[in-house]
Parts: sequence; C-alpha cells; structure tokens
Amino acid sequence: MGALRFLTLLSALLRPSAARTRSTALELAIFTGHVLLYPTGLRQERRARPPHALPATPAPPSGPTDTPELAEKPAKDGGHTPVLLLHGFIDNRSVFVLLRRSLRRHGWQHVESLNYSPLTCDVRTAAQLLARHVEDLCTRTGSSGVDVVGHSLGGLIARYYVQRLGGDARVRTLVTLGTPHGGTRVAPPMSVHPLVRQMRPGSEVIRELAGPAPNCGTRFISFWSDLDLLMVPVETARIDHPDLLTRNVRVTGVGHLALPVHWAVAAGIRQALTTEEPAADASGAASVA
Repeated sequence: MGALRFLTLLSALLRPSAARTRSTALELAIFTGHVLLYPTGLRQERRARPPHALPATPAPPSGPTDTPELAEKPAKDGGHTPVLLLHGFIDNRSVFVLLRRSLRRHGWQHVESLNYSPLTCDVRTAAQLLARHVEDLCTRTGSSGVDVVGHSLGGLIARYYVQRLGGDARVRTLVTLGTPHGGTRVAPPMSVHPLVRQMRPGSEVIRELAGPAPNCGTRFISFWSDLDLLMVPVETARIDHPDLLTRNVRVTGVGHLALPVHWAVAAGIRQALTTEEPAADASGAASVA
C-alpha cells in the first residue's frame, strides 16, 4: 500500500492539470490519514449475534432459470439489507471507517467489514472466504441475503464470488469502487505479486469473469473515476458484460483512495443500496469536484 501508491500519486503532480493536481493533493491527504488509521483495522472485526436474530432464510437455488431475476429479496432490519464491506489490495477494514459511519447514520443497522489475509495470493481463495462470511452474516441476522461494497481488488473478489461461486443467490447488490474489471496495466513491476498478476488484462481471472454468466441475478453498480491513477485505462473500472445487470457511475474530481471515503460517493452508494429495480445497463455520473 505504501511506497507504490505514494510514488504513483506524487508523479501525478507533475502532470499539467488543475483538476488532477487537486485530486492528487486530496489523495495524498487521504493516504496520510489512512496510514494513521491502518493499525486500527488489522484485527478481524468482532461479530456478535443480535439477540433478535432468526434462522437465516435459505438461499434461493442457484443455476439456470427461465428468465434472469434478482436474488430473492432479503429479510431487512430497519428497512435495509445487511451490508458487507470488502477492502482492496494490501489494505484492511479501516478504509471503510467513514463509509460505515455514513451507512449507520442513515439507518443501516448491520454493516460489517471483512479482512482477508495480507498473505492471500489468489482471488478465488479470497472469494471462498467471502462466501463463508456471507453465510455467517445471513445466519446471524436472519436475512436471506446481503449487499456487498468492494473497493478496488475487493470488488473483483466479490464479483468472482457472485459470478463463479453461486454468490448471486445471496448478494442482492454488488457495488464496486475503482475495481479493475477489465484488468489494469499500472505499475508493471508489481506483477511479482500473484494477486497483481490476476488484476492484469487478460489474466485467467479476468477471462473467467468475461465469460458467460447466464441468469446472474445480482445487480452490479460500478463507481469509476476519470482521475483514478491506479486504473489504467480508467475505463477498466467499468463493468461491461452482456449477461449482467449493470450500472456504471462516472465520478469526477477524486482519485482511487477517495472513492470509499468521499461524502458524495457515499451518498451514491446509499442510493444504489436502496434501489430495488435492476440496473438494466444504465449509466450515470457524479461530480464531486
């Protein structure tokens, strides 16, 4: 997380663009704050069973159906579906401190974060861990499903779970923030790490996700920024797949690190999570300049 991101952000200051300079200055400020918060998120979050929790509603059967449908509407507490937050590469749950606070302030009672091990070297392994935690969250809350918000690599892990491991039976909405859905070409020397190689264009994981996904019922909302220095090209953070119910939201004025902490993006996430209708290949825009 440290040296690579710092050097990437610092190099952007040399590029002639007022908007880019403002965005990079914000990124550096957020990076500094996140370094201070990082130790607070190293430990896995405690998960206590609510006293009113009911047995989880069985997941609807996965597999082919006659028509694409959303996953069965989950049981809700306080009007909102439980939310699971998944961080990015070499990060932890501390990145979601502000987003979690925003969701709780607006009525979400069950918002949890999942740390996957920094030693994880495979998207598939992390997706299997996510699957277990989703089942656990459903059991503890009595919900038939959840919503998931994934930042960067976290969004890719969640998408793999939904598309390849039958997670669409549990996940109603998947929101991704700066996720390399098409693979990113940033910082080639970092490809020494297996997870980074899986985030490259044309990797086996990226090819799997580009394959057919018939009757996948999860709604996908992708927030992508035109100033995201870690997504090369920036459009790689869009989801473009003929079988998926998608909505791509272009964010202007912020970079990669700001996506999970900016108030305007948080407002967009809340709106996405309270929408019941399928995304239906829609596009959108959010200016936070």
